[in-house]
Amino acid sequence: MAGPRVVVIGAGVVGAALADELSTRGWTDVTVVDQGPLPAAGGSSSHAPGLVFQANASKTMTEMARYTVEKLRALDLDGQPCFLQVGGLEIATTPERLTELRRRHGWVTAWGVEARLIGPDECVELHPLVDRERVLGGLLVPTDGLAKAVPAIEAQIRRAEERGVRFLGRHEVLDIRTQADGTRDGSRVTAVVTDRGDIPADLVVCCAGIWGPKVARMVGMNLPLTPLGHQLAWTGPVPALAGQTAEAVRPILRHQDADLYYRDRYDRLGIGYYGHRPMPVRAEDIASVHEAETMPSVLRFTEDDFAEAWAQTQALLPATREAKVEEGINGLFSFTTDGMPLLGESPEVKGFWVAEAVWVTHSAGVGLAMAEWLVDGHCSSFDLHECDVNRFEPHQLAPEYVLARDCQNFVEVYDILHPLQPSGAPRPLRTSPFHARQEELGAFFLEASGWERPQWYAANEPLLAGREIPTPNDWAARYWSPVVGAEAQATREGVAMYDMTALKRIDVTGRGAASFLQYLTTANVDKSTGSVTYTLMLDVDGGIRGDVTVARLGRDHFQVGANGNLDLDWFTRHLPDDGSVAVRDITAGTCCIGLWGPKAREVLQPLADEDFSNAGLRYFRARRAHIGAVPVTAMRLSYVGELGWELYTTADMGLKLWDTLWEAARPHGGIAAGRGAFNSLRLEKGYRSFGTDMTFEHDPYEAGLGFAVKMDKGDFLGRDALERRGADVRRRLTCLTIDDPASVVMGKEPVYDGDRPVGYVTSAAYGYTIGKGIAYAWLPAELATPGRPLDIGYFDRRTAAVVAEEPLFDPSMKRLRG
Repeated sequence: MAGPRVVVIGAGVVGAALADELSTRGWTDVTVVDQGPLPAAGGSSSHAPGLVFQANASKTMTEMARYTVEKLRALDLDGQPCFLQVGGLEIATTPERLTELRRRHGWVTAWGVEARLIGPDECVELHPLVDRERVLGGLLVPTDGLAKAVPAIEAQIRRAEERGVRFLGRHEVLDIRTQADGTRDGSRVTAVVTDRGDIPADLVVCCAGIWGPKVARMVGMNLPLTPLGHQLAWTGPVPALAGQTAEAVRPILRHQDADLYYRDRYDRLGIGYYGHRPMPVRAEDIASVHEAETMPSVLRFTEDDFAEAWAQTQALLPATREAKVEEGINGLFSFTTDGMPLLGESPEVKGFWVAEAVWVTHSAGVGLAMAEWLVDGHCSSFDLHECDVNRFEPHQLAPEYVLARDCQNFVEVYDILHPLQPSGAPRPLRTSPFHARQEELGAFFLEASGWERPQWYAANEPLLAGREIPTPNDWAARYWSPVVGAEAQATREGVAMYDMTALKRIDVTGRGAASFLQYLTTANVDKSTGSVTYTLMLDVDGGIRGDVTVARLGRDHFQVGANGNLDLDWFTRHLPDDGSVAVRDITAGTCCIGLWGPKAREVLQPLADEDFSNAGLRYFRARRAHIGAVPVTAMRLSYVGELGWELYTTADMGLKLWDTLWEAARPHGGIAAGRGAFNSLRLEKGYRSFGTDMTFEHDPYEAGLGFAVKMDKGDFLGRDALERRGADVRRRLTCLTIDDPASVVMGKEPVYDGDRPVGYVTSAAYGYTIGKGIAYAWLPAELATPGRPLDIGYFDRRTAAVVAEEPLFDPSMKRLRG
């Protein structure tokens, strides 16, 4: 099959990889256009230093890098390799960095990449230029190395051309033609307009790199991407390297304490530097191929910005004191607001796809991911939920926000970042109606989708009296307070108010709403008005797209509790064309308080004009009511495993709702509680969190969510694939407990069976009710047996854990249903 007519914009490492992967799958009606000459077209790929370090906090990014290594190792150009597998060495010159390298070693071990922590002597043995007195240790990944970007591009171009793909250099893209496609508010790409004529297209994939925002704007799409200058310098001959005839013999080297990396080039060194001021450039202001002095992605070297880098280099690598910096560039690279790539289809223009903000490190992996997505309708090799271009909230596309966060990510690219560390400016952005009251209570805020969300409240410090709240280890104790434990226990003992406003809320209405949701979800949501259903959304391969609660508020009116913008995008993409269903994000105009605890009914019932007894509103039912003067939608469900309700109202009534509940709760010992307590309580109850505990790559049966699947309800998206997957469950999301209260882990750590790494942690917290640490982890199914002892790798030590029956708290559900 020739496949649809595909035009790929950009012939760098991503565009070439995509063309190669598409043609491998039989799609050969593919045209790749670039404004520059091929194979070195003048984008970031043409000057990239080519370092491929696989260690990454993201499992997906590590796996994409690993595929890039494997593919480029197998490629050659006229007998010359496209990848030099010299290994990657990250060194520590401070105790803090040495500790960080142990955490990074945990990541790569968890994601299945071979790595070793090594001492100073071995660091110097591997890279003799390093000053032994400066180095405390290192992390060695033997399969890392140097990607030779331009030869790799040419090699993939040749392979794709042999299968019929066309590559057109010196074709500048001027516009992208679209036309209405017959669906409501819909349009579709029809052609790419170049300075040499139009190229008809059914699908257009933008792989334009630093020009991506400019190309995307041709179809009205905003990409949260900023090109930033990054300094790369080359020394002259280093006497200590005299006589080196191979391009590279030492491992690529990262000195992240000084924001530096190094690579061989025969008897010289390349030096990359992230420690200088951010140098953002608008995509529209990048010089054309004809105007650029060297190439469009290369800006003039600013020597003053490199002074500190050269001083640090001479300190770490004393042999460079006998050399000079002979050349340098400020090369443009793409940065995004969260440091992740931008992959997927435009939400408004069908057939316009992007594969942007991708460095050489992950290029072949992204090419594979995009080819699978385009040809098969989903990506089977990688979980792409972190990369989907439609993950952003509207405020995250604002130019001011994009510029600030992209520059911040440049500054922090080598920083030691805690998993809970909040982003910097601009903050605050989104505040719930309760924000002023929370500030009065001394809330410590972290950020969630732009919302300021309390982690704990200083006003609850008196609760610590008489309680023994264990202190976790130093790393886990960051962004933590013993008040978290007190709030968790107080919730179990009495009643607490939780701000749940950051939960995305979607209205689904219309005569076709019920059948629409029935098809997109795994449970039966076509039930009586007032029903609330926990259910899943699946992709065509049976993988979980999200977990949601669906409340039926009327015959043709449903309110969906979703995880984020990807759920809204999923709904929107599947809307019927006949106008029978409307989908609307109501989050900004509404708010929510979770009122939970054994005394919740004592607080709520005297305020209400409806019956909130157990018989009056049963578990997983909803109703509209008034709480004092405030109209609410009350849903009887609880993510913390206690009696209570989620109470929704409009934003203008939110403060009144808070004050009404607060006044009524105080005589019962009621408190406001934060996300720290919430997370502990939900793990005690075994409740999963999408994006952390399960993602696109997992199915319901593996994740322990088979109860949310009703195979007898009729057809639904992903049903056939799920039926096949359910017959062969090889891994399971498993609950582990840890006896040592100081050994609280944070997530993404490797799990060991003896000396063998067998899985990784997803969510973790201390359980203040059960008195043990809790860690959920993906494990081989045969190890997910209660009582099985295992170990969790945490920095430089092993933490003893044991597989536990779940849920750990209230397995009979008496407290929830009481």
